[in-house]
Amino acid sequence: MTPHLRLAIRIMQLSSPEIKTLIEEELQRNPLLICNERDTSHSDEPAPDQIIKQPSLPLPSSDSLKSETLPDSADAPLDTDYDTEASSGGFDDGYSTDGAPVDYRQHGLTQWEEADRKAACPVSLAEKLDEQLRMTLQLTPQQRFIGAGLIARLDATGRLDTSSGDIASDLNVPEEAVETLRILMMTEFEPSGLFAYNLQECLAAQLVAQNRFDPAMAALLKHAELIPGKHYAKLRALCGVNDHDLADMLAELKRLDPKPGFQPDPVTVATIIPDVYLHRIPDGGGWSVQLNDEAVPHLYLDKKLQARVTSTGQKDDQAFIRIQLANANGLIRALEQRSRTMLQVSSEIIRHQYDFLDQGAPGLHPLTLRDIAATTGLHESTVSRVTSGKYISTPQGVFELKYFFTTAIRNMHGGKDLSSEAIRFKIRKMVNTETRDTILSDDDIMRRLRKEGIDIARRTVAKYRDTLHIASSVQRKRERAAPV
Repeated sequence: MTPHLRLAIRIMQLSSPEIKTLIEEELQRNPLLICNERDTSHSDEPAPDQIIKQPSLPLPSSDSLKSETLPDSADAPLDTDYDTEASSGGFDDGYSTDGAPVDYRQHGLTQWEEADRKAACPVSLAEKLDEQLRMTLQLTPQQRFIGAGLIARLDATGRLDTSSGDIASDLNVPEEAVETLRILMMTEFEPSGLFAYNLQECLAAQLVAQNRFDPAMAALLKHAELIPGKHYAKLRALCGVNDHDLADMLAELKRLDPKPGFQPDPVTVATIIPDVYLHRIPDGGGWSVQLNDEAVPHLYLDKKLQARVTSTGQKDDQAFIRIQLANANGLIRALEQRSRTMLQVSSEIIRHQYDFLDQGAPGLHPLTLRDIAATTGLHESTVSRVTSGKYISTPQGVFELKYFFTTAIRNMHGGKDLSSEAIRFKIRKMVNTETRDTILSDDDIMRRLRKEGIDIARRTVAKYRDTLHIASSVQRKRERAAPV
C-alpha cells in the first residue's frame, strides 16, 4: 500500500472538522499549497470518472466540486466618507477625534482590559460566599473564622463531606458553634441549600428559605426514595394529601437545585455542518444532491512559486519542491476523491430512501452497506468510511448518512419488508397515544404490529423500546397514576 493510498483511505473516513485540521497542518508544512484561492490554470470541467450519473428516479446529482465566482467589486462602488465618519464623534470606539487613544484607567487597567479580565476570570463560588460572609454584620470574629472554614470545605456540588464535629476539632471551636453557623449559612446565604450533608437537607434548606417547608413537604422529603419509582399512592398516604396537592409538591421539588454549588465549565455546543445538501428542483423536477463547499476548504497549487523555484532555485530547493509537489498533489487528489465518493454514495442512498423525503421515518426502507456497494461499484468498507461522521441536510432534518442504513423486518403478508427504524417510529407513536387506562405492554405492542403484518418478537419490541428510552408499561402506569 503506497503512502498516497493510505492517505486517501485516511481522508475518506475523516469528518469535515478533522479534514480542516489536517489541511491547516499541511498548509503550515507545504509552501506550495494555497487555501481557498482561485487557481486559474485549474480546469473547472470534471474528469469523466468524476461525473456521477443522474439516478433513474428524478434525483439529479450535482457535478464535481465547482468553485464559486467572486463578484466584481467594481459593480458596487463604495461612497461612504470614512474620514468624516471617524472624526465626527458619532460613535465611541475608544479614540478621541484627533486619533489619540482615550485612556479610561481603573486600577491601572482600561475599561476594555478590565472587562476582558473579568470575562477570563469569572467569580468563583468561594469568592461569592466570602463576600457574603464579610457583609453579614451580626457575626462575631469567631463566627467569621468558622464561616471561612465551612466555605473551604465545600465540595464541587456545594455540600460538606466532613461532620460538624470534625470541623470543630480542626478549627478548635465548639461543635455547637459550627452547627449553628452552618444552619444559618445554609438558609441565609445565596444560593440557599449550600453546606448541607445530604440531598434531603439541601432541598429542605431551599424550601425554608422560600418559606415553603411544611409538615407535608417534610414527609415527602423523608420518603424521597419513593419518588423515582412513581409510588404516588404510598406518598399521598404518608404526606396526607390528595392527588392535586402531591402534584404541586412534586413540581415544587423539581424547581429546586439539587447541586446549588455546581458551576459547570463553559462549553461551546458544536454545530453540525452538513457535508451534503438536498434541494428540491423547482416545478417538480425531483431532488438535487449537492456538496457543501464550505464544509471542506479548497486547496490549490501555488504554480508561481513552483515555477520560480524550478527556474532559479538551487538544487536542494528544487528537490524540496519536487517532494512537496508530490505531497500536495496527493492531498488534493485524495480530497477530490473523497468528495466524488461522498456525492456518489449520498445520491444512491437518497435514491433508495426516496420515500423518506416526504414521509420521514415511516418511509425508510431496509438498506445495507452491501446494497450501496453493489450499485456504486465501491467496496463495503469504502461505503462505511464515507458515511461515518458525514451528515446530509434533508427536508426532515440533518441526519448522519449512517442513519439511512436499517435492517429489514419481514412482512407476514408478503408485502415489502419494513425497516427497523420505521418499526421504532410505530412503537413511539403507539406509546404517545396511550391514555391512563390504555397502557400498552410489550406483548400488546407486539400483537398490534403483527396485525399489521410485521413479523416481530416481544423481545425485539422490548429492545426497540429501550433504544427509544421508553419506560416499561409498569413504570408508565405509575407515571400516569398522578397528575404530575
